[in-house]
Amino acid sequence: MPSVIGVDLGGTKCAVRRYDAKTLEEEAFEQIPTQAEKGFDDVFRRCVGLIQQLSTKGTQSIGIGVPGFVTYPEGTVLTLPNIDGVHNIPLKEKLTKILHLPVFVDNDVHCTALAEAHYGAGKGLSVVVVVAAGTGVGGGIVIDGKLLRGSHGFAGEVGRMLLVPGQPPYETNDKRGDVEQFLSGTSLKKRCPEAKNPQEYLMGETCSAIHDSVVRETAWLCASLTHLLDPSIIIFAGSAGRPLEPYLKDIYSELTHWVLPGTPIPKLAIAERKDAATLGAALLTMEPMKNTNASW
Repeated sequence: MPSVIGVDLGGTKCAVRRYDAKTLEEEAFEQIPTQAEKGFDDVFRRCVGLIQQLSTKGTQSIGIGVPGFVTYPEGTVLTLPNIDGVHNIPLKEKLTKILHLPVFVDNDVHCTALAEAHYGAGKGLSVVVVVAAGTGVGGGIVIDGKLLRGSHGFAGEVGRMLLVPGQPPYETNDKRGDVEQFLSGTSLKKRCPEAKNPQEYLMGETCSAIHDSVVRETAWLCASLTHLLDPSIIIFAGSAGRPLEPYLKDIYSELTHWVLPGTPIPKLAIAERKDAATLGAALLTMEPMKNTNASW
């Protein structure tokens, strides 16, 4: 049976899923720890082994999402923040030579956005924005079913959008004051060191002193995205994004105070797909068909 493979090469794990090429139903799943401290060559070798393990004679193509800057369609990874020593690696070329199959490489949050737009919280909506908050903050934008990549493949880097320029919410020599310094899991840990995990930043009483600030700051981000993109929906994903769910009504209410009068307010939601990164990576392989009006 024809199949496609989606790979999520993250900072902590390499997850590989095989999907039916027609129905996109999951056929097989395996994951291994990334062990980033061993370096890229070791990570690459073990992930390739996992891909080969799940590949079959019917496997037609492979998509892979990585947490870094990727040129598209060339598939060159400029940086991988979670793995040292990654600079200008032609990942698509390397994988194609080894696997002898078409390979597509993109940013992991782009993949998540593609999956959520077609099979998740954004299904049926015209402008879908995903904000993924974990160790850092990334983003993905899907308009009319297609990823907005920008001129160089870097569109959607919402984490580097300025929120309070020069005034991060904790003491640091790096005075960017961007979204990542306010709303990433790394930032929230610095703002509330007592928390033991990302859920405690926003749930319970441990970090209650920062909850109102996080609601307000998230609304500021949503206001900027609303004015720029007129989104149908803004979807929050990631270990520090999903815990925003109890606050969505408060964020929505705060957002109404920061947009121009009469501006349509987008729906706010939490990502629905647990396999969004791998599913989106698999969908990358189908984009050329989609762009020629073939159905997914």
